[in-house]
Amino acid sequence: QVQLVESGGGLVQPGGSLRLSCAGSGVTLDIYAVGWFRQAPGKEREGVSCISGSDGSTRYADSVKGRFTISRDYARNTVYLQMNSLKPEDTAVYYCATDTKRIWGGSCPRPHEYDYWGQGTQVTVSS
Repeated sequence: QVQLVESGGGLVQPGGSLRLSCAGSGVTLDIYAVGWFRQAPGKEREGVSCISGSDGSTRYADSVKGRFTISRDYARNTVYLQMNSLKPEDTAVYYCATDTKRIWGGSCPRPHEYDYWGQGTQVTVSS
């Protein structure tokens, strides 16, 4: 049974940092693409970042480029999202997802192509 569990969210002041974790069980995250998404109250879900499976290439939304970094820990079967210089507009529930139907290289799945999602972790940026 595939399961993704996010952790690392919390309350942080503007300009602060958080590192989110997406731990996989029943799935080897180092061969499948993993994406991070977020959804703020009253807004649509937004793709934040992704890392492909075969070559580890990464993508970022324009709103987080230069501030967020996605990475893998193969030993821990975990994908991280390091978030620096956080802004109030980064406040949202953050979800990770993976597509186990194919091996992606050089690109990432579209949101509807991810087949497993975590439950989410709340990130609040406020003074």
